[in-house]
Amino acid sequence: MNQKTAINPVATPPVEKRVVLHFPGFEPLDSKAHHARYARSARQSAKAWSLDVNVGAFREGGPFDVSCGAEKETTSTRVFVFDHNELVRRYSDKALIQRLASGYASAARVIVQGGLVGYFRHAWRFGLFFVFPFALVLLALALSATIAAAPSLLGLQRWNLLWSVLLAVVFFRFVFLTFAARFHTLHLFADWDLAVALAKLDDPAIVRWLDRCKARVRDALREDADEYVITSHSMGSSVACHVVGMLVEDEPELFADKRVVFVTLGGAILQCALLRSARSLRARVGAIARNSQIFWLEIHCLTDVIHFYKSRVVALCGHADAPQASIATIRMRHMLTKEHYRKIRRDLLRVHRQYVLGSDLRSAFDFTLMTAGPLPAASFADFNQDWIART
Repeated sequence: MNQKTAINPVATPPVEKRVVLHFPGFEPLDSKAHHARYARSARQSAKAWSLDVNVGAFREGGPFDVSCGAEKETTSTRVFVFDHNELVRRYSDKALIQRLASGYASAARVIVQGGLVGYFRHAWRFGLFFVFPFALVLLALALSATIAAAPSLLGLQRWNLLWSVLLAVVFFRFVFLTFAARFHTLHLFADWDLAVALAKLDDPAIVRWLDRCKARVRDALREDADEYVITSHSMGSSVACHVVGMLVEDEPELFADKRVVFVTLGGAILQCALLRSARSLRARVGAIARNSQIFWLEIHCLTDVIHFYKSRVVALCGHADAPQASIATIRMRHMLTKEHYRKIRRDLLRVHRQYVLGSDLRSAFDFTLMTAGPLPAASFADFNQDWIART
């Protein structure tokens, strides 16, 4: 399989002007919240890397600017955030019963369309991640039903069902859901609703939203810059593939004579692409991979279970003959102090978010350094300790 070659940071001059297009993961955060997160993370990473990073003010509906000084070099970056909080709300803001029913319906579609088999075949831990919230809620429903039926099971008079049914409802609503919130259980139900919708593209609201993103990306790519970095995290990678893939298919001239780097961070493209209905998504993966102006880099981490570790996404989407994305593996425990890593390591979603958060220590990957620092983004494909010391 062909693989695109990274840019050698030793031979490549520092980036002076960059445009970043960021597609966040499935989180209930709007653009303002993502700006605030970026600013916090930048301050943390700047301290670790001895950089002078200044994040500009948030502008409603527009990008924000970042300047980064390293020794005598200054890099200016304009960041466009394509948050899909609108879609998160659409699938999360439902009554409890509707949310549960919709989630199980989406799970059934994933299974019927071959997703479950594909998950366990290519990333068994992701398969368990898929099963977990639905199995947990099923267990709670079974316990609730047992509580409700306790009088009948114990041979008590039927009037006792009044208190047992009430107790079952209280258990599920106030005990179980409070416990399950620490695992973001209902949030994951909504995540799978969107995953199925992004695969099938049968929701007009999603199609309209993707078209709006396409227009914004087109405008961003027309800005003057040394390099254009398209970053995507988790579910955002499927969104980015749709949007960027549409432009590659319809307006390939936008990418001509540009240095474009497409970076998927803990990417979950296969969450959607392994479903049989995701024909458009798989086609767009191939279109991006075959565009010679785009260098595709995937950042993987063994301890992150919510992605497809070391899987070849381009080949698995049916394009084994196309140039394959480069894969760089990182270790999050190298990015954080021992105390910090020990605090988050058992929270799967928190570990999964670390790709886009600040670092305590210098390591082979840092989101701020990649999106605002002087090194070309593609150099992170081969980042090593010598370059860390040099930086």
